[in-house]
Amino acid sequence: MSRLAPLRFGANYTPSVNWFHSWLDLDLDDVRADFASLAALGLDHVRIFPLWPVLQPSRSLIRARALADVGRVVDVAAEFGLDVAVDGLQGHLSSFDFLPSWLGSWHRRNMFTAPEVVAAQAELMTALAREVYARPNVIAMTLGNETNQFAVERHPERHPVTPDQMGDWLGRLMGAVVAEHPRAMVQHSFDDNVWFIDSCPVTPRHAAGYGDMTTVHSWIFTGVAQHYPDGHPARTLFADYLVQLADAWAEHPRRPIWLQEIGAPAPAVAAADAPDFLVDSLGPVLDVPNLWGVTWWCSHDVSRALADFPELEYSLGLIDAERRPKPLGLRFAEFIADQRRSPAPVRAREVAVCFDPGDEATGVGRSVTDPAGPVFAAWLELAMAGARPALVRSARRNDAGYLATRGIRSIVDPP
Repeated sequence: MSRLAPLRFGANYTPSVNWFHSWLDLDLDDVRADFASLAALGLDHVRIFPLWPVLQPSRSLIRARALADVGRVVDVAAEFGLDVAVDGLQGHLSSFDFLPSWLGSWHRRNMFTAPEVVAAQAELMTALAREVYARPNVIAMTLGNETNQFAVERHPERHPVTPDQMGDWLGRLMGAVVAEHPRAMVQHSFDDNVWFIDSCPVTPRHAAGYGDMTTVHSWIFTGVAQHYPDGHPARTLFADYLVQLADAWAEHPRRPIWLQEIGAPAPAVAAADAPDFLVDSLGPVLDVPNLWGVTWWCSHDVSRALADFPELEYSLGLIDAERRPKPLGLRFAEFIADQRRSPAPVRAREVAVCFDPGDEATGVGRSVTDPAGPVFAAWLELAMAGARPALVRSARRNDAGYLATRGIRSIVDPP
């Protein structure tokens, strides 16, 4: 097995001045200083998040100045040799929702199913693709950040949608990007409810079947840290588990996987332990041949002058709010340099834990792979023993060609 291209290493860009509210009054000098601090760490790309209400404050108004601002940020990134991935419908960021006013209160409509809303979203994705793909350093577009969160049962102002309707929505908006730029690399993103929560209308089939890559957002505070104590290997192996789960759900072996978000959240990870957590979490995924890259969350700490963030959000940066690299950022720079000098060899995962995901169309049954369940426990036992395990769905366990392509030689059933 071999990797098709060198791994990419980047960061999700959180502006050091005024966070994402900086899109309201963009200062390119601040952006330039932020990108200089990231380039100094050896990163090769950033993922940026223009806010949906700023881009499209009315259903029938896409602001030309706001689109141009996105292009200007991409151009500044190019000054520092940074490629850019652009998100579209922002959406949800760090516990805050950014939906335009024409979707709320007296104008309440379903963001996934109302025909006039979906049409407006498609127009925005088309316009954004037209703006950014004119630049050679744009490498990808994501529909938005964890858009599934608006559809899950725990959301206080949920937009209900069925799995079939969600598939229509994903296809419509991704199609808008590709129609504008046929060679565009486009994907959608989601939190781990997609892999573990039976009622989530974005299913693993959507995750691993729509778009050019499967994105993975690895956050240990959502589940694994609640079941495994501080210092347990489960915490640093969780990212690898999610990557293997994404691989198992893909119909086509070697579908690219992007570890699009991973961070070291306090207090699940103490600040002093964050550099080791980074290395210990990323090291296990480097042998995956179809891993496209890693994008750390996040670039810069959130200023304490900004109120109402969950406590963990203030300290996730590789660089502090004064643009000084933290020990975490310096370790990431060392990690990247080491990988570029001597890339980790890729290799097949010869043993796989088999799981029955239930109804793949609706996702009912996917919870069997939750970190509290037997599949993760069996996988973790093998991983802790050094076996480098994969995962495989029961529907593919007797598919000899599929198993051979993935390099799987033996299958283990969980208790």
